[in-house]
Amino acid sequence: MRGMSELNLRDGFWRLADPKISITSAASMAIGTAVAYQHGPVSWPWLAVFGVAMSCMEVAKNAWGDVYDYDSGTDLAVRPEDRTKFSGGKRVLVDGVLTRTQTWGIAVLFGLAGVVLGALIVFFREPRVILPGVLGLALGWSYHGPPLRLAYRGLGELDVVLCYGPIIALATHLILAGAYSTEVILLSLPLGLLTAAFLWVNEFPDFDADRGAGKYNLVARLGKRRAARLLPLIYLTAFAPLPLLPFVTGLPHTIALGFLAVPPAACATYWTMQDPQTFHRHKPVQPCALLAFVLYATGIATGIALRA
Repeated sequence: MRGMSELNLRDGFWRLADPKISITSAASMAIGTAVAYQHGPVSWPWLAVFGVAMSCMEVAKNAWGDVYDYDSGTDLAVRPEDRTKFSGGKRVLVDGVLTRTQTWGIAVLFGLAGVVLGALIVFFREPRVILPGVLGLALGWSYHGPPLRLAYRGLGELDVVLCYGPIIALATHLILAGAYSTEVILLSLPLGLLTAAFLWVNEFPDFDADRGAGKYNLVARLGKRRAARLLPLIYLTAFAPLPLLPFVTGLPHTIALGFLAVPPAACATYWTMQDPQTFHRHKPVQPCALLAFVLYATGIATGIALRA
């Protein structure tokens, strides 16, 4: 019995850690790091501390998010044919992998670890990082947690744009370069939109469950067909500024490598618009949307590093 409990605990932890989702913060950090590297040497140890802090907060956020989505009933209502590796929550409670106490324990333990590491950065590296840190923590909690519960009010997508766009990228640059950066904001806002597009397509499989549980994210509010028609607009808004940024900011033209994200974004858009009702059952839209924001961040960081 003890061995089975330990096995469940490990399985539950890895579900909550979920690297394919947690890579969102790493993508934003990559942009902040690349811009800082352009202006001089960076402190890799402090970057590692911040990376571990962000990983801890991702685990905590996934844990408390799973509890709140379980309590609302949305994760319970997802039909088996609509379950995917990218949506429907981590399902540690739905599948009985973890108890509520274990899930909250992981949330508290990793949340505290993230806060402690953040405090070390504030006191021993860069005091001004407390502002984006506190803002990011508040938005991370409020995505699922009370009193705001932004994901239930149609504001979760904006939360994602801000957190996984400028907030994490600016915090990274501030830790490494000791300054805020307009370049980071201009490069990371498109990344935030691309990450929100990933969230957007992940909301389609949960559509009926979310509406039934009162989780009115923007896809649930708009309906699948209208939401599908808005997806190309999100992508166009993200990519449109990229050709202008070298002229506006003096960034190298090699940041055009960010356009590597266009093919997977185009595939995700086409398949979503072609079949907004059930694309998740037979087309890799969600992996393509994930690949899009990863390739954008990788392309931008590589383009800057080539000219640093």
